[in-house]
Amino acid sequence: MVDVVVFGIIDDLRTLFIKRQSKEEAPDEPFPNHWALPGGHVEIHETVEQAGERELFEETNARNVFMEQFHTFSGPDRDPREPTISTAFYALVRPDTLVLEARSDAKDIGWFSMNHLPKLAFDHADILKMALERLRDKALRQPIGFELLPKKFSLGQLQSVYEKILGRALDKSNFRRDFLRMGILEELSEREEGVSHRPSQLYRFNKRTYDNLKKTGFRFEI
Repeated sequence: MVDVVVFGIIDDLRTLFIKRQSKEEAPDEPFPNHWALPGGHVEIHETVEQAGERELFEETNARNVFMEQFHTFSGPDRDPREPTISTAFYALVRPDTLVLEARSDAKDIGWFSMNHLPKLAFDHADILKMALERLRDKALRQPIGFELLPKKFSLGQLQSVYEKILGRALDKSNFRRDFLRMGILEELSEREEGVSHRPSQLYRFNKRTYDNLKKTGFRFEI
């Protein structure tokens, strides 16, 4: 089995869920009409990574997204039908770049705020909790934002991403100083357009430096 936690930022940090079929539609399936993480069985000819990508596409139409494996769940009671082992991934996406569609055995699909979650099927609440912990830990050890921001962004937008992930406000001066000295941002000769406040300077990630820092890691004291 595989399960995929899809994180995206709209007005806050959100997670993508699918809605399971009703008892009438699937009489032998547990948790009818419950929301759940995208996922399913691993086919005999594929890896867990391939299964995660396939299941996410088949149920939500999302494809070509960043995914990272973070844990294997093997509790004996996690599925009432039989013992199952699931490899879990988290994915980082920009919701505005996806054309989502509930497909396969998903009867509906939706983004939910991490502050207002529905009742979830199986042990998916536990999976989601660990995924958030891992994402927050990653944000303090590796740069995050490439998959969550547009190609050009302001430092304010970058800080907002970190605040939504970490769930707390950050000091503006310290954040900008610490992030700029990493050397992963390239200042552009452009400013924001169509904003009600003073237009901010725009930046972009230096992908090579960004990827190198992801490999070596750091400790972001924010």
